[in-house]
Amino acid sequence: MGLVRLEGVHKTYPRGKVRALDGLSVELPHGPVGLLGPNGAGKTTLLKILLGLLAPDQGVVDVAGHSPSTREGQLRLRQLVGYMPESDCLIPGQTGVETMVLLARLSGLSEKDALSRTHEVLDYVGLEEARYRPVEGWSTGMKQRLKLAQALVHDPELVLLDEPTNGLDPAGRRHMLELVADLGRVRKKSLLVCTHLLADIERTCDHVVVLSKGRVLSSAPTNSMIGGDLRRVRVGVRGDARALAQVLERRGHACSSLDEGRFEVQLQDEDADVLFEAARDAGAILLAVEPKRGSLEQTFLDALAAQEAGA
Repeated sequence: MGLVRLEGVHKTYPRGKVRALDGLSVELPHGPVGLLGPNGAGKTTLLKILLGLLAPDQGVVDVAGHSPSTREGQLRLRQLVGYMPESDCLIPGQTGVETMVLLARLSGLSEKDALSRTHEVLDYVGLEEARYRPVEGWSTGMKQRLKLAQALVHDPELVLLDEPTNGLDPAGRRHMLELVADLGRVRKKSLLVCTHLLADIERTCDHVVVLSKGRVLSSAPTNSMIGGDLRRVRVGVRGDARALAQVLERRGHACSSLDEGRFEVQLQDEDADVLFEAARDAGAILLAVEPKRGSLEQTFLDALAAQEAGA
């Protein structure tokens, strides 16, 4: 059973008569999950409902066995769920340590445990030296890492990350993605990563949920969504690459050049043995044979197009 389950969830904002969630049903597995969708898809509304900040108009919401719609459930989820918001959640005038201890106490930790976990998590995100400086003087990258740290300080079962690489330079973005990947794939933490950057999802998440117009368009393992065509492969060659390509084309396998010593082959079936046989006949040596990966972006766009066509 998944860590998060939603069944027939509706949410409408009365003033604008906007239907943010339209009978949304999905089960999120344990581990790192990516949440994708265009603006207005319902991603932010979904996060707020999971946190208990919004109540659904109807439907069932279950997070780690608790309902965010009840007072008891909300108090329990404060201990079980960590949240890294897109906007700043920092308190001017406080140091990193003071901010972390306060938020750890609000999550239910004792004063002693809050201080111990604060230093442990600040070390983990790489804020060792800055911890005693007021947070308003910190760089964007440091603030993002502090937001991640406060989401982890109480060691929650589930961590919700809203645009974790927002505003970061390339080095900061790389560091943040390394942390997120480590949390989900090495430390086995359950994550829900909400972002508009599809490349971030590919690098950090094992499962992807695509939302549009308040509904789930697809929910599947990341690998299955970007698996590509196993019959289309990229080949690296030592020797006469042109001769190898000619042998393959005579046998009915279309080839296209990439650069010197590399080309793509469209095989007639998924058996790559024909490549080695052709290389032997052409007097060439295969250095690499890689299936051409699909694109999560293309899968995402295809799902949106299918929804529009069926609307």
